[in-house]
Amino acid sequence: MGQNSDRRRRILLINPNSYEATTAMMVAIARSATADGFDIAGATATRAPAMIVSADALSAAASEVEEIARVRGGECDGIIVSAFGDPGLAGIKAAMKLPAVGIGESAMLEAAESGRRFGVATTTPLLKAKIDALPDTLGLQSLYTGTRFADGDPEVLMSDPARLRAALAGAVEACIAQDAAEAVIIGGGPLGEAARELQPMFTVPVIAPIPSAVRRIIRLVTA
Repeated sequence: MGQNSDRRRRILLINPNSYEATTAMMVAIARSATADGFDIAGATATRAPAMIVSADALSAAASEVEEIARVRGGECDGIIVSAFGDPGLAGIKAAMKLPAVGIGESAMLEAAESGRRFGVATTTPLLKAKIDALPDTLGLQSLYTGTRFADGDPEVLMSDPARLRAALAGAVEACIAQDAAEAVIIGGGPLGEAARELQPMFTVPVIAPIPSAVRRIIRLVTA
């Protein structure tokens, strides 16, 4: 699609898990963070689990994310991969000229601005190795203070927003108090609502990854 400034640009947000309600929630957050002249459309994986909580599930999601990008790429100006491990993003970037970002890389790049030390607070301990690998890929390893995990089963926490928020707050506090993080990322697209609610509770920046990705894709599309 051309770069004609008098039409609305469309960003495709791909949810690598198969839960439509999560897609709707993430699209709503993305729309609240977007600029005038941009629309956000959602696409949901169908072959993935309803919540990605393991490294194997994250890796398995990559091929379908790439497939959705190929099929839907002609109708959009940019793509957001909206799972924190950015499954399929490298393949999309390699195969397509369309600007594409992941919420993981976008959040880490924002958190590390001005040389800030940053950590991640999330709910999925089985994804620790995948999360730990991201700063290396981005050249940010020296600023990364590590990941802290909310107490409780990820799927149980997701079913109870108040409990999820409290458990994540504990993980954010650990990043700050124990690891000396100067910014903390809430690591996960499905955690988007909790991320927004946690920001006012802390004096250090608490980075919500979906708005980070929206700001980044808009910069790339309008460059």
